Amino acid sequence: MSGVLLRLACTAAVAAQAVLAPAPAVAAPAPRPSVAQLLTDLQRLYRQTEQATETYNATTEKLRRQRAEVARLDDELARARLTLRSGRTDAGRLARQQYQNGGGLGPYVRLLLAPDPQHALDEGHVIGELARERARTVARLTTAEKRTDVLARAARKALDTQLGLAGRQRRQRDDVQVRLAGVERLLATLTPEQIAAVARLEQQGVAEAQRRLTTAGALPDDRPATPQGDRAVSYAMDQLGKPYQWGAQGPDAYDCSGLTSRAWSQAGTPIPRTSQEQWQRLRRIPLKDLRPGDLVVYFPEATHVAMYVGDGRVVQAPRPGERVRISPLASYPVLGAVRPDGSPGQAPDTEAR
Repeated sequence: MSGVLLRLACTAAVAAQAVLAPAPAVAAPAPRPSVAQLLTDLQRLYRQTEQATETYNATTEKLRRQRAEVARLDDELARARLTLRSGRTDAGRLARQQYQNGGGLGPYVRLLLAPDPQHALDEGHVIGELARERARTVARLTTAEKRTDVLARAARKALDTQLGLAGRQRRQRDDVQVRLAGVERLLATLTPEQIAAVARLEQQGVAEAQRRLTTAGALPDDRPATPQGDRAVSYAMDQLGKPYQWGAQGPDAYDCSGLTSRAWSQAGTPIPRTSQEQWQRLRRIPLKDLRPGDLVVYFPEATHVAMYVGDGRVVQAPRPGERVRISPLASYPVLGAVRPDGSPGQAPDTEAR
């Protein structure tokens, strides 16, 4: 059979198989997720993204402090090396003097043979003082050598720590970006109608949570802010409308803890950078004792934070894709509240939920 006929036969066989073979079953369309499920999925992704962001922020802050420590140790090591170099120069000079003066009579024999014993005694005092100075020089040299060695080891260890933190920060940055991409993929699958329905359902949930807090008497009465709290609130309110950006601390964009930490820093009271540290290190207070400027912390892992502004509302940088805004206090599940301008040194109170 020629090559042309062989190809035709093969083509015919394939065509026959295609005709005789049963048509594949058409896959049933996947059921569309409910609005409640979409909201749950979005809230989970946003929460995971913010948790990754706060982890990144914590590492960034540790890296900043570590870089300052490396710079401090490098400066101290440079000074120690200069001191060591000076000590070695002094030690070399003394060694040369000892060698040059080593061939004479001992000091006791020189005293016996001296025509003026008092003068010899005076010379002996000077010689003794020189010997003591030599001893001090040797001691300084030994101490400088030990200190330089200790500082060199500390500087190497600090640099290794810095490099490790920098690597961790890069991995955490990538994690945030992966999680943000997950949010974007889910949003891209939604129609405008679904997005509007999800937003309405979320608003209904927030209103219900706020109503429960009000009914339970957990919302505070109006209390005046302290002067520092008033300055912090004023700064935060001036940022309304600026975009949320993960890892940002202003002045053009913020993440949640970037807004609260920057506002209190501008008020003259620096506080920890991340929401977890703010929850762990600041004084905890019951929700009913809130006053403007206090911070409300959300979720069991303390991964979100907002600033109380009064009347049951907070100012916050909510999440990716949104802007700094005023929201009901119950916008997210409340963990508790902390007070940045509380009495210094006070341990956190029991958790307010």
